[in-house]
Amino acid sequence: MRRTVFFISDSTGITAETIGNSMLAQFEGVQFDTHRLPFIDNPSKAEAACLRIKTKYAQDGQRPIVVNTMTSRSLCDIVAGSGALMLDVFAPFIEPLEAELGAKQSGAVNRSHGLVDFERYEARIEATNYALAHDDGLDVDYNQADVVLVGVSRSGKTPTCLYMALHYGVCAANYPLTDDDLDKLELPTRLRPYRSRLFGLTIDPVRLAQIREQRRPGSRYATLKQCRWELEQADRLMRRENIPVLNTTHTSIEEISSKIFEYLGIERHMY
Repeated sequence: MRRTVFFISDSTGITAETIGNSMLAQFEGVQFDTHRLPFIDNPSKAEAACLRIKTKYAQDGQRPIVVNTMTSRSLCDIVAGSGALMLDVFAPFIEPLEAELGAKQSGAVNRSHGLVDFERYEARIEATNYALAHDDGLDVDYNQADVVLVGVSRSGKTPTCLYMALHYGVCAANYPLTDDDLDKLELPTRLRPYRSRLFGLTIDPVRLAQIREQRRPGSRYATLKQCRWELEQADRLMRRENIPVLNTTHTSIEEISSKIFEYLGIERHMY
């Protein structure tokens, strides 16, 4: 089975896409062709979106699914004219909230990801710059770090650091364990003052070899033997130093980050 899904929003569409994908993941065996339509914030854009959905309906012979986070009722009604299955994310919550708060929703468009808190926005930008500057041990000043990820090369440290920085404003650095570090089986001197902020990442050796082969084809670095040795040594080192470790092989960046936050007691909120 294959179905078409549209994520529609009067803002970036991030909320609609995130919630929509979470719902769609519950339906195994169904393939979804997804399309994001952001900034549908006036009648002409809503009508264009409606036409696009109608066209897809005619092509597929099955009505599309629309995951909608538009706040304007009139814009929602225009899109609903497409005949699609409309899943309005906010609708079930607005009326109870109005009753509880004794206030009516503003109906203002393009608000969910607006720059309503410049300090938090600046914190995320600074944290992202910090993650880039402290990627793969390029800079070893970890005084500002909320967390330092430790692991062998290509175990998921960099994308996790950037995700935590960009979405939560967490200052995350990472340190790649070198052959020298792994031979000595000692925590590198530069990491010792920050032991309480260390968190280890590991990965399945076969998957690691595949990733490295794409980066450096035919190299010793990418051989399964080398990958297994590095991971085994890293595991010994982190167990000896009592560093918490998470396997990233089948774990999303979002889940990795949440588990790190929980273990280290980092409380931040997504923007």
